[in-house]
Amino acid sequence: MPTKPFQNPADDSADPVFDQEQSHLAETYAKLRQIGRALVRKMERAQREAAADKKAMAEELAPNFATYADAMETYADFAAMNRVIDGYNLAQDADAAELAKVELLLKQPYFAKVALQFKPGQEPKELYIGTAGISDENYRRLVVDWRSPVAETYYNQDNGRTSYVADGRTITADLKLRRQFDIEEDRLNAYFDTTVAIQDSLLLASLSKQRTAQMKAITATIQKEQNTVVRHEDVPALLVSGIAGSGKTSVLLQRIAYLFYQQRGSLDPSEVFLVSPNPVFSHYIASVLPDLGERNPESLTWDEFARRLLPPDRGSGRVDVPLAALARIDRAVESFEFDANDFKDIRVDEKRLIAADQIRKLADKLGRIPAGPHRITLMREELHARLESRLKQMAGTDEALDELEALEADEQLRIFGELIAPTDEQEERALALCYLTDRCADAFAAVENDDWLRIDRIGMRLLETDGLAPLEWLYLKMALTGLGNPDAKYVMVDEVQDYTAAQLAVLARYFRRANFLLLGDPNQAIAPDTAAFDEVREVFQAARGAMEECRLMTSYRSTPEITALFASLLPPEEQLQVSSIQRADEPPALRAFDDDAAYADALRAALAGARAGEGLAAVIVPWKHEAKRLQQLLGEDAPPLLDEHDELPASGVVLITLKLAKGLEFDHVVVPDASARVFPSDDLSRRRLYTTISRATRRVDVLAKGPLTPLLDGFGKETS
Repeated sequence: MPTKPFQNPADDSADPVFDQEQSHLAETYAKLRQIGRALVRKMERAQREAAADKKAMAEELAPNFATYADAMETYADFAAMNRVIDGYNLAQDADAAELAKVELLLKQPYFAKVALQFKPGQEPKELYIGTAGISDENYRRLVVDWRSPVAETYYNQDNGRTSYVADGRTITADLKLRRQFDIEEDRLNAYFDTTVAIQDSLLLASLSKQRTAQMKAITATIQKEQNTVVRHEDVPALLVSGIAGSGKTSVLLQRIAYLFYQQRGSLDPSEVFLVSPNPVFSHYIASVLPDLGERNPESLTWDEFARRLLPPDRGSGRVDVPLAALARIDRAVESFEFDANDFKDIRVDEKRLIAADQIRKLADKLGRIPAGPHRITLMREELHARLESRLKQMAGTDEALDELEALEADEQLRIFGELIAPTDEQEERALALCYLTDRCADAFAAVENDDWLRIDRIGMRLLETDGLAPLEWLYLKMALTGLGNPDAKYVMVDEVQDYTAAQLAVLARYFRRANFLLLGDPNQAIAPDTAAFDEVREVFQAARGAMEECRLMTSYRSTPEITALFASLLPPEEQLQVSSIQRADEPPALRAFDDDAAYADALRAALAGARAGEGLAAVIVPWKHEAKRLQQLLGEDAPPLLDEHDELPASGVVLITLKLAKGLEFDHVVVPDASARVFPSDDLSRRRLYTTISRATRRVDVLAKGPLTPLLDGFGKETS
């Protein structure tokens, strides 16, 4: 089918197709509003009925505990009332979820349409595809969810014979029409018919928009190579290698939304973890999944992950630990046995509750079981029991009773939920035990977290070393105790090239039952000693047994001119594979200055141009000390320096380090000093410059104080 350009209501010529689609949109929108109003009325009615039923049941319920039989009948009545209440709650939750879908669709009811002919001579079936799926009261599909199997015909197939898999069956059809829409609420701005996704005007229109403070979903414009990742079969480990601007992060988020749809009812956001490069990035992507009607998974940086598991005084520390060191730990633990000095007291407020020697004796008692997670679990359970027994003993002492009596009113309310006035010795002891349990919460936490083990000493003895790096300490604790999250089902690691092999091995072990999605670009590895992709494969093949891979080689972020500039920094064989889908725009400006004053003037002029332009611009420097140097040079003219806890503004100019700029994009990027001093001719500098330039979507200014970096030899440049 030939392509049809966008049709716009401003056109003078009448377009019956446009009128037909506008009419269908208006009808669908009205139906959505009708469904929404009906759901609100239903929920309000159910709420009134639930309140009336609960009141009636409460009035009829006469608790009677006189005999065992009476008590059992009373409990049965309570259970019946709770079942009725649970039934109301479940119905309300279902209606609330349906109402949330309606509210989402009222912003944009759908974005695409396909016409599928399932049998020759049969009238094609028209399906409208949107962010969520919904049916009317007669179960007629108004909108098909973009994640449904049939929607793949829109994302992944050209017109003509096609197929998709639903409920294990392969269904074939002829794709007669693939239509895209530009819609706002009940207004159709334009439509477009196309046979090839990558040539569509909807995509180009979307890409031409200014960058925003937060990433937007790409649901309507997912391309064929991206869709391969989004809908990839569930595998233990999937590695996605993509050039800068290929939509890796967007694909990751769409993949999460797809998994939630595929496993609705069984996959909870608490079972999905996103390891992000920095907090700025986490803020940047925070609205994508909620805009798709899904809850965000837990997002955490490596530092946040490590801080939760390491002692407070350690920090995240060195991560450039060789894999061989972790292998040594695994081997050492296999034949490990405790000695008398491997344990420490469990204390609260300098009071010893369980002595280290008692823990040693417990370890000896279980000596027939190998020293490892199983023995640690048994010891942990026994220590919990002993701690509870110790507090029961303490609850009867004068010291504990005196402390209970001296409690301030606010502490009583916090611990007991009310002011206490014990009437006898038994009640007083029970309250004292409750108080001690609260006061000794850290002791219970120490037992649960295995803080009674001297991991440092064990490690130094096992590895014959004077000390452990934090990452080694953490890995050893996991190997000894079984520390980890066995409930996680998926872990997504963005910018995987910025992690060491040891960090990835720790994540693979900690989330031992999870499937991993790893996305990155080896050419964006901006720190030394991080894992090459061969090492990534080695880690996950060892941990998961197999790894599948996908590649994304099209830039959707940058203009062809900018793409050509950063692609010139790739190895020759990779340059030929890179392409841009963006419209042509102005070429990058490369200028070198021998004179310091001329350089400063040019930098101020570039910043003035960035401030005058629309959208968000960034001055990106490799390190924080270069940012300080720039601030000293520019004084009041310097843009504000973005901190890791800051959020991106919607517009203006920011000064940002490359580490924080990872994963972000800007309408305009200024590289303030791409000199040979800052970017010498080595592989690490090449990757840093590639990453810096590729943050830009429309415009790049590359300046140099002194000779321009030899990494850009071959590109036209001005010298002043």
